[in-house]
Order: sequence, then structure tokens, then C-alpha cells
Amino acid sequence: MPSSTPLGVLDLVPVPSGATAGEALRNSIDLAQRAERLGYHRYWFAEHHLNPGVAGTSPAVLLALTAAATSTIRLGSGAVQLGHRTALSTVEEFGLIDALHPGRVDLGLGRSGGRPPGERAAPPPTATPVVDGRAPNGLLIPPPFSFERLLGSPRIALQRRLLQLPGARSQDYAEQVDDILALLAGTYRSAEGVEAHPVPGEGADVEVWILGSSGGTSAEVAGRRGLRFAANYHVSPATVLQAVDGYRAYFEPSDDLGKPYVSVSADVVVADDEATAHDIAAGYGLWVRSIRTAEGAIPFPTPEEARAHAWSDADRDLVRDRVDTRFVGTPSRVADQLEQLQEATGADEILVTTVTHDHTARVRSYELLAREWQRR
Repeated sequence: MPSSTPLGVLDLVPVPSGATAGEALRNSIDLAQRAERLGYHRYWFAEHHLNPGVAGTSPAVLLALTAAATSTIRLGSGAVQLGHRTALSTVEEFGLIDALHPGRVDLGLGRSGGRPPGERAAPPPTATPVVDGRAPNGLLIPPPFSFERLLGSPRIALQRRLLQLPGARSQDYAEQVDDILALLAGTYRSAEGVEAHPVPGEGADVEVWILGSSGGTSAEVAGRRGLRFAANYHVSPATVLQAVDGYRAYFEPSDDLGKPYVSVSADVVVADDEATAHDIAAGYGLWVRSIRTAEGAIPFPTPEEARAHAWSDADRDLVRDRVDTRFVGTPSRVADQLEQLQEATGADEILVTTVTHDHTARVRSYELLAREWQRR
């Protein structure tokens, strides 16, 4: 039954055009409070930098602020970017939050951030057949988007330089995850045999997740350590089946998790009718274009600002996979599409991310979806 598949929220803390970062933060805290009342299971904050239209730069700070304003909903990072962080700083920050809000914190870990582009392990082929751009149940799986242009852009290079201390080098991701797990468990020993016991941090009741967009390194790290895995249909829809299949192929049971556990994200806008939903979602393509051109996410446009943009064929090609795979419409239509996504990926949870210019419309979207999902 759909209602047995929990829904969560992924929040980028979007800044609408004409608004301030402070207004965006207040909107996000308000949305978290409403999501808690609506029965959403988790509320995660993403980490992004140097984006005029995204204020979610520090998941740990956002979680601390939101934890103080809520009481029951689980709160987490989707994800902390380990490329420019250490295992100790990550454990200590999340340990601080857990110390005041025990049992509510998810530590989602990602690879990007200060990590430079380099060789990537070839992921295993997906076990799920994709024919004519569709999964067996009809879910759209578009052609892959190449992120090489983004990774090689001057803005991304500057971001790496500003995030990382001069001369510092990112730790191997698998080793870094192992260090985090050891520091949390109280079993950390250096190569010289010296113990480290972070306070707060050691023994923190946090749920560790790995976020990944493919069936490569992140899926392998999550699977071999028996950790929970979050795959991104909303960021990389072309590789979502590869990601979940790879994770399950690598999975080995752990003390914490006996079988694979997967969350999958989707871009969603819901309104009372189709026309309204598509109107309030109109700014999405232009917003994605700003990300894909490496200029950084612009403040989220109004529908009027979005319609004023003169689209070239190159623009449309740049955002096509993201625009075609978002779910926009009435509660019934969007819930049907989320069911299809859940069935195709075998997701244990669905993580919904909704970005609109108007905060009231964004809240209404989550409200309508929650009611429809619970009704099924």
C-alpha cells in the first residue's frame, strides 16, 4: 500500500526572486513544522555553495535551528559533502545536535564538495532492463546527462578552492566513512594505535545514510557496510536504477541493518488542478538551466519571469531530463507517479523536493500530497 511507504522532504532552502536568504530560512523552518504536522517521516537539508538562489550551505546548522522548532520529525543531511570536511568535525557537529535532540538525527553522507574531478570506478550494469527510455513499469529513464562541463567550470574550481584549506587533500571516501562509523561507535584507533573519543559524538543515536547518483563508489560503500542508501531520481534520473541495483548487489548485512534499505528522491509540484500546478512549477526549467550552465542556482523565478525567457534548442536539451522527470499535477496524478517510481526502484521511502516561487503554494503542495498519500 502506498501509505506504508513513508514520505520525506528534501529541502534546498530555495531563495525566491525578490526575497532574502533570511526569508528563505524562515520559510524552511515553517515548512518543517508543517511537514511534521502533516505526517512526513523525515526532513532533510541539502548542502550547496555559491548559489544565489539556494541558502542551504550548512546542513548541521540548519538541523540545529529546525530541531529547536520541531519535536518529532526526523531531521537529516541530504547530504553532508565530505570532500571538504573531516570525519571528526562531522561526528562532533552531529553529536552536538543529537545531544539535545536524541534519536531524531540522520547523518547523510555525500562524496562531492571539495573533491576534484578524477577517475571514477565503472559501476556495475543495472539489473533492471531499460527499453526505449522506460523501466519495465513505464517509469521514464532519460539519456544520461554529462556533468563534466559542470565539474570543469571555473566556478566549481573556485568553490573547491574556497572550501578547502590550502594544500589540503580530500581523504579517500571509503576510509572517511569508516572513520565516521568508528568515531560514532567508540572504536576509532589511529594507525599508531591512538584512540579518539569525540564528546559529544561518540555513541550518538544517529542514523547513517549514504547518498549516491550511480551504482559506483557510493553504492558500494553503502552496500558493503550495511548502511542505508538514498538515490537521486531528481538529480540524475538516468542512473537511478543503476544506483539502487548496484547498492543491492553490494549489500552485506550489518548489526544495524539486515537487508538493503533505499530512499529515492523526486521533484514534485502538486496543486488542486493541472493548470495551477504547471503555472507554479513554471520557474523550474530556468532554475535548472542556471545550475546546468555552472553559473549557480539563480533565485527561483516567478512564473512570469520564467515565461519571459527566450528558450533556445540548446537550453531545452540542457534541462530536458530534469523537466521531463519531475512530477507536476493534481494530488491523484502525482501520487500515481510516485507509486510508479516506488515500484520501479523498490524504494522503502520516497523523498520529495518541491521548489516554487510562492511559499504558500509550496506548503499547499506538500499538504495536498500528504493527504492523498495517506488516503491510499
